[in-house]
Amino acid sequence: GYQLAALLRARPGQADMLLVAATGYGHEDDLRRSRAAGFDHHLVKPVDLAALAQILEGVAPAARE
Repeated sequence: GYQLAALLRARPGQADMLLVAATGYGHEDDLRRSRAAGFDHHLVKPVDLAALAQILEGVAPAARE
């Protein structure tokens, strides 16, 4: 996951992509590693679905009327 996130961030046109780590590791060092790799958010399993929904709502396009 860390390598993939870093590769995606390095690709042209992919820098603004939302990356969310879903992992079983939740220590401070794990969080630092995921941030350094380019993840925007770090969620520990079992993932809090309300937290995930809030993250996704923040990037969803506005509804059209």
